[in-house]
Amino acid sequence: MIAAIGVILVVGIVMLSSATTAYAYSRYQDSYYFFKRQLFGLGLSLVVFYFLSNIDYRLWKKYAFLMLVISIVLLLLVFIPGLSANYGKARSWINVFGFSLQPSELVKISFLLYLSAWLESRKGRLKDVGEGTGPFLAVLGIISLLMLLQPDFGTLSIIAFSSLVIYYVGGGSKRHMAVIIIMAVLALVIMIKIKPYQADRFRCFNDPNYSANDVCYQVNQSLIAVGSGGFWGRGLGQSRQKFMYLPEVSGDSIFPIIAEEAGLVFSSLLVMLYFFLFYRGCRIAKNAPDDFGRILSIGIVTWLAFQALVNVGGMVNLIPMTGVPLPFVSYGGSAMISALGAVGILVNISKQTKYN
Repeated sequence: MIAAIGVILVVGIVMLSSATTAYAYSRYQDSYYFFKRQLFGLGLSLVVFYFLSNIDYRLWKKYAFLMLVISIVLLLLVFIPGLSANYGKARSWINVFGFSLQPSELVKISFLLYLSAWLESRKGRLKDVGEGTGPFLAVLGIISLLMLLQPDFGTLSIIAFSSLVIYYVGGGSKRHMAVIIIMAVLALVIMIKIKPYQADRFRCFNDPNYSANDVCYQVNQSLIAVGSGGFWGRGLGQSRQKFMYLPEVSGDSIFPIIAEEAGLVFSSLLVMLYFFLFYRGCRIAKNAPDDFGRILSIGIVTWLAFQALVNVGGMVNLIPMTGVPLPFVSYGGSAMISALGAVGILVNISKQTKYN
């Protein structure tokens, strides 16, 4: 598992350097601006990974409620004037000593720690509405509301999906899950009606030519990049779409650049590494020493694999584009620290796993 993540990290840093040269020079007069900052973030994240991989994961159960409080506080920080930073339509960032931080990325792990401990403590009672499903929906509803106010639908979808998966793994009722899914679909329909730009994403998914030069511009340019890469790619550094045609090449749209430069075969192998990560995580969960480790392991690998699929699926128009980074590859210190920190905890669970 560590080897797979290592390969993804190496591929990520190399491709980020290639994908962002034109944009970095245009905006900062430094072709390696994003590369150098990502190296710093990666170094800090590896320290966090090492630190958490050597802390007994059971310790986090003692601070479960604190993790919930931290999750709520982090999501509230983006609404504080002077601290919040707006990028486009979203208010998902804060400025701390000149550095940008995305609190919702850290909430992915803090909320997961709380929920895993809570689910273990409610073992055998989850199918009861008053003691299981009701409180689960209440807490998830608070987190969801704060994220919708930003709005950050992409991150919310990842947190909600991974939460629902571990609710089921922890012993939740299938009937209650069905009701929750129906409620989520209804909420999505209402949100699309309220937020026109969300409806546009579904229109672009259904017909990329709906507004090719405006609303659907990103998905069209993404498809051009992926398609023009062919089987073997144009070659490292030879992307054309990175020259200010495809938006967000440092973040959400880095996969199309990988596909354009490295081709279908290589980019498919990269996607397979995420599936392998999920498989190894499930192995760890299956043999975890306790329910907390089992639930937490499933939550971590579900989050990372699902986020990768959402990113790649959106870029190739298999699903509506939601705007989430590709784990371990896209630019962003907050996302890297969160993902590698989570893997550090997963490694610690693996260290205490007894295989037959």
